[in-house]
Amino acid sequence: MGLDFTVVPAHLDIILLGCAWTIGIAVAAALLSFFGGIVFAVIALYAPWIIRQPFRLLEWVFMGTPLLLQLFLIYFGLVQIGIDLPAFVAGIIGLGLHFAVYNSELIQTAILSVDKGQMEAARTVGLSRGQALRKVVIPQAVRDVIPPIGNNMIALLKDSALVSVIGVSELTLSAQRAIGATYRPFEFYLVAALFYYAINLCMEWVQRRIERRIAISR
Repeated sequence: MGLDFTVVPAHLDIILLGCAWTIGIAVAAALLSFFGGIVFAVIALYAPWIIRQPFRLLEWVFMGTPLLLQLFLIYFGLVQIGIDLPAFVAGIIGLGLHFAVYNSELIQTAILSVDKGQMEAARTVGLSRGQALRKVVIPQAVRDVIPPIGNNMIALLKDSALVSVIGVSELTLSAQRAIGATYRPFEFYLVAALFYYAINLCMEWVQRRIERRIAISR
């Protein structure tokens, strides 16, 4: 009975390994969600109807179903059609696409809010529509949505715990394995929570730095 944190050091290597996996998954999925959100936004706004409509269906699926179910479909479901993804890759794809859809909504709104004169000026100096989007419109739009996208990245970090259900040894699953060896759930879940909080603080620090740099560049 009572708390006994002396059991933690003996299993700290498991926790640290899980922490490293969590950071790797979160960073990779965050990059996928950011650049995927830009691509999805451009498709939603400018692609031909025949491409835009299937994308809308995909968007509806990812926004209308739980992330956990999406991870199961990607990891267990795709095997039935011959696509066998490692759990780590499936976790990154699931998290990345899930949050890419939400980032896309933010970026679409930001693109539409950019003064139409920016596009016209870019076309006037000889840029194609694609070049004007890539070099003028999208950079301005992304700059305006960094704070809400940063909040999505923090939510992504928290939701990365769900990839434990498909066997990825991230922080939560590592804590569960340590608990299975020691039968001390409170101690190890508390340690895992502290690691999540520390990673979260680092992400918030990076977000604030980016926001300050953007504010200075304006």
